[in-house]
Amino acid sequence: MRLGVDFGGTKIEAALLDSNGEILARQRVPNPGNYSDAVQAVAHLTARIEQQTGKRAGAVGVAMPGSLSPVTGMVRNANSTWLNGKPFLEDLKVALARPVRVENDANCFALSEAVDGAAAGGRVVFGAIFGTGCGGGVVVDRKTIEGVNGVGGEWGHTPLPWARADETPVRDWCGRWQCLEQWVSGTGFKRWAGMSAREADQAAAAGDAKAIVALDHLADKIARCLAVVIDIIDPDVIVFGGGVSNVERLYPSVHGKLIAHVFSDVVKTKVVKNMHGDSSGVRGAAWLFTPEEAA
Repeated sequence: MRLGVDFGGTKIEAALLDSNGEILARQRVPNPGNYSDAVQAVAHLTARIEQQTGKRAGAVGVAMPGSLSPVTGMVRNANSTWLNGKPFLEDLKVALARPVRVENDANCFALSEAVDGAAAGGRVVFGAIFGTGCGGGVVVDRKTIEGVNGVGGEWGHTPLPWARADETPVRDWCGRWQCLEQWVSGTGFKRWAGMSAREADQAAAAGDAKAIVALDHLADKIARCLAVVIDIIDPDVIVFGGGVSNVERLYPSVHGKLIAHVFSDVVKTKVVKNMHGDSSGVRGAAWLFTPEEAA
């Protein structure tokens, strides 16, 4: 049995998976939005799942915003800012009374899709999340790559490459300028396009020229961003997540624009939509432990 928890900004979801990745039970509760109550909410939620199924997992994986500092062990870089500076992993171990692993939610998304999702079969996988924010995760041989500084895949807080004259510098919530989050996330797109990605997709389907142009500009921005990723890790598959990933016209458009920016005469990298959708966070968290470790 594998038990995964997706610790989101507004909700906490837990799911119990069998060895084939099938979800046996899942439950979710609102995130209380304060640290001590949130830790207890994770404990109560996992207990309810195990009571419902009559099965107990030996370990629990948790997908969370931000990451753990390799120096202090404390949470950092979480947009749920009340988590920052807290010993989340250690407190969860105490509350759950078993082994726990925590991992950035974008890494968990990428892991879920790499193991048995849209990127299954790819040795090197990059997960790109375009939602309220923008995140990335790197998986190699079905293992997440956190890096020596614990920031592997923190793609959303790198600057927009080859910025154009009309892409006026914008300051991100993290204090940096021109973060990808301000340009290719759902929130970022709405800021500069004046409409949501869903609205643009619907309008473009009806032939609206403004929406068609806006989505073409978005595809160009995403292609520039991903070209840098390809130049560095050259993934087999790039899988999209988040609300913007539902805009189907982006996939052929982005792939077609990559060749103009990648330092190669060919781009074989597949650009695909996620298979597991909102379940990827909780599923990826469950995959953080091997079957032997999770027993």
